[in-house]
Amino acid sequence: MDAEALKQYIRNVPDFPKPGILFRDISPLLLDPKAVAAAAEAIAAPYRDQGIERVLGIESRGFLFGAPVAQALGAGLVLVRKPGKLPWNTHQVSYALEYGEDTVEMHTDAIEPGQRTLIVDDLIATGGTAQATLELALRSEAEVVGAAFLIELEALAGRTRLATEVHAVLKY
Repeated sequence: MDAEALKQYIRNVPDFPKPGILFRDISPLLLDPKAVAAAAEAIAAPYRDQGIERVLGIESRGFLFGAPVAQALGAGLVLVRKPGKLPWNTHQVSYALEYGEDTVEMHTDAIEPGQRTLIVDDLIATGGTAQATLELALRSEAEVVGAAFLIELEALAGRTRLATEVHAVLKY
């Protein structure tokens, strides 16, 4: 199943979560195991021979793709979560939102210095969460190989915030 075939599984929801926003809903894709497998493979494919040792899945939809991508690449999965959700010592990074601030964290022992890592999430919009995740990886002295997403909202230019290679399967 190619990228164009995957697009049929993305539902457009106008005015969600607020007026003027067109939400790209992956829920229909998640209902089809073949579509999920194809999406995970399309995310993983460019990194198959890159020696990835850790995949950083960003809460929460990034977990849905991070796990099969990590498995496909023979890598460990690192959970990047909102504060207070991880039971061990953590690194934290806060970042600005349109109105306010948010924070992500990961376990301090999740990545060893020099490990080749890949950041994975379902979607990149403005890039704030992905950029904070990149900073978490760099605090652990990871070698960040790239950031990969199922969907990129190109008009929001999120990839420009990331000092790493960016791969997106579907672009809107």
